[in-house]
Amino acid sequence: MNAHSIDRPADLDEVRASYDRVADNYARMMLTDGMGDIRVHPWLKASIDAFADSVGALGPVLDVGCGPGTVTGYLAERGLDVSGVDLSPRMIENARRLYPECRFEVASATELALGEESLGGVLGWWSLFNLPRDVLPQVLASFTRALKPGGHFITATHVGDGDLVRTEAYGGVRVRWTTHRWRPEELVELVEQAGLRPVAELRLPPDESTGPGVVVMARKPDRA
Repeated sequence: MNAHSIDRPADLDEVRASYDRVADNYARMMLTDGMGDIRVHPWLKASIDAFADSVGALGPVLDVGCGPGTVTGYLAERGLDVSGVDLSPRMIENARRLYPECRFEVASATELALGEESLGGVLGWWSLFNLPRDVLPQVLASFTRALKPGGHFITATHVGDGDLVRTEAYGGVRVRWTTHRWRPEELVELVEQAGLRPVAELRLPPDESTGPGVVVMARKPDRA
């Protein structure tokens, strides 16, 4: 075991199987309902655009937990050298079908082989909330190591107290996963503890389909 190995979540296989079951419905909802089109969500689009502008010339960008690749595809349209990874093989099949010009691989956030200072940017866009509370800090630290000095990390996640176990999602499909909710200040503290400097925070109120959320963008400091 190397010094930077990350604990494997006990429910990883169950979470993977759950996302495989919802993948086709989820991809269809992203396309037909506009859920996945970043352009129809002005504040989320502004966050992704700010991230894209910040990482532009720094090097490759990795979308961790990319799902069917909607944000990956958007960043590729913006001219970024971006690729996506997702725990669910079926999600990746959909991503490759929808965005054949992009690179996608099956991988868990806890099992990535990331080179030191190899990336200009990393996204964890509504994709890290299934990570157990003791595992997320390890994953954030791995992102910090992978970022070049000046590189940026952006994440969006669900806000709240405590965890929610979901047994049904996306059209009534049977699933089993835990949504670990964070208070914004808790998430910012984790990002700082991972060695990144937060540069922006956007708090999102609940709407008709989801609870409150938060977007945090952070930068890896330049070398001293």
